[in-house]
Amino acid sequence: MSVSILLFFAIIFALVYLLRSAKIGALVAFLLTGILSGPYVFNLFELTDTWSFLGDLGVLFLWFIIGLEINIKRLWRLRRTIFGFGAAQVLMVAVMLFPMLVGVTTWTVMGCIMMALMLAMSSTSADLQLLTDRNQLNTDTGRQTFSILLFQDLLSIPLLAMLPVFAGKTFNFGAAAIDVVVISVALIASVIVIGRFVMTPLLRMVAKLKSKEAFLLVVMLNIVIWSVLMELIGLPAGLGAFLAGMLMSETIYRHQITAEVSPYAMMFLALFFIALGMGLNLDLILSNWYVVLGGLVALIVIKFFAMFIVARVRGVNIPNATMIALLLAQGGEFALLMLQTMKNSGIEAIPAPHKEILTAIIVLSIMMTPLLLFVHDYLQRKGKLFARQAPRKQHIEGEEIKPDVIVCGFGRVGQIVCQMLDAQSIPYVAIDLDVNAVMMGREQGFNVVYGDATNRDVLREFGVRPRKVKSIVVALDNATTARKSILMIKSIAPRIKIFARARNLADSQMLLSEGVDVALPETIESSFFLGYSVLEHAGVLEYEIEALLNSMRENDYAALSTVISDKQD
Repeated sequence: MSVSILLFFAIIFALVYLLRSAKIGALVAFLLTGILSGPYVFNLFELTDTWSFLGDLGVLFLWFIIGLEINIKRLWRLRRTIFGFGAAQVLMVAVMLFPMLVGVTTWTVMGCIMMALMLAMSSTSADLQLLTDRNQLNTDTGRQTFSILLFQDLLSIPLLAMLPVFAGKTFNFGAAAIDVVVISVALIASVIVIGRFVMTPLLRMVAKLKSKEAFLLVVMLNIVIWSVLMELIGLPAGLGAFLAGMLMSETIYRHQITAEVSPYAMMFLALFFIALGMGLNLDLILSNWYVVLGGLVALIVIKFFAMFIVARVRGVNIPNATMIALLLAQGGEFALLMLQTMKNSGIEAIPAPHKEILTAIIVLSIMMTPLLLFVHDYLQRKGKLFARQAPRKQHIEGEEIKPDVIVCGFGRVGQIVCQMLDAQSIPYVAIDLDVNAVMMGREQGFNVVYGDATNRDVLREFGVRPRKVKSIVVALDNATTARKSILMIKSIAPRIKIFARARNLADSQMLLSEGVDVALPETIESSFFLGYSVLEHAGVLEYEIEALLNSMRENDYAALSTVISDKQD
């Protein structure tokens, strides 16, 4: 058993390293690990009930992460791009795929419609990673691609709810469609109401404990409760996890939730794709290799031309239209999830062997995307495609304003700094773990959210990256916590300007040694202001007082190092 485990993790490491070096998503590496570890290759493990259970948890977590990105406010801000460009793309791809599926398969009409819509979806994780690696996420191409992916994620609600119709369990399509519309609207409305009046107070109570374990458990409990509720009313459990994510996205705790859940979500997602790989019938896929290859070529070509046509109709220039079409030409996690959900729910909309072949086609299409982009870049460099252009950044209507300054800590010092930033209309966001301070600050109009300023993922959520945020204010009242936050910030963006609060000279010198640009000891500075008033009242001239204070501030208060104690006042 120990040798099998060793080989298993060695395979994971090797595949993740190789595929990430090739800029291919790690999820593909996990799926290939499952294939290699399964009964058809090295036979290290078998697909037992334990693996299936862990895979089911991975399905729920993936739906939850997708739901967490569907924020109602974000949808409203980007509504024109999302529901215009996104809807047109999905419709065009589905219309072009449907007749081909009808012609080459023996599936029912409803089965062909369902698969056309599923294959119209692209890989959100793979595309966003590629855009980030290419530094194109904030360009015209990146924004338009992101809007399309967001629409695809949103479309998963009605598609999940329509599974019984696609499976042929009901024949009244009109009535079923109306039911789905009503269910979708009701579910979205419930997300807004429950998120505001139930989840926010509940998370506030848990956040007051300042326990990461309790916070994480209430998030997981929320996922399970909604999944069970959906199953009880006859809908897929994945829809419940998706709604749980949407609920959390409507709270001020969204960024902290993302940071806390991400490591566990990745672990369970890895298990899902490993279990999926173990369950693939490799003999069936290899014996039908020509079907897989033909399906792969047809999927990429049809999606490319459909997306290119839609982009050109919407006025996108040819280079950007080509890039968007290449990015979206693959299948996605949604189709893999739907196939697995159908398998777990006993829904036989298409024959089981065909599900195996479709899974192979989708996985290969995801792996082909970075290779196609490599060929595109090569032809562009050689001048055989079109002139190379620098990606143009543009502010799109409804785009969320990114902060120029991040304030870590919303106590008395942080509040004053935020007031000064507000007075000068400088975009900022403040982060604090004191939920009472966060709620009171939001009521007074401050842009403050719940989050841990020492957590790498939380900081990244708010834009702490090289050349992104102009400066960071560390206004935490605990020197140890402030040091942890500063070290984390420096590990992400070493050159970012950091202005820190310190209680006394000792804390100030410690923070300066960690690379802080300015660390003001508040006890000394408050004493300076007090002394200024005393000297002024005693008749000392203003320029003499300023000269005295400047001399005392020189070389990080070196003149005071022998008289200021470390005592906290």
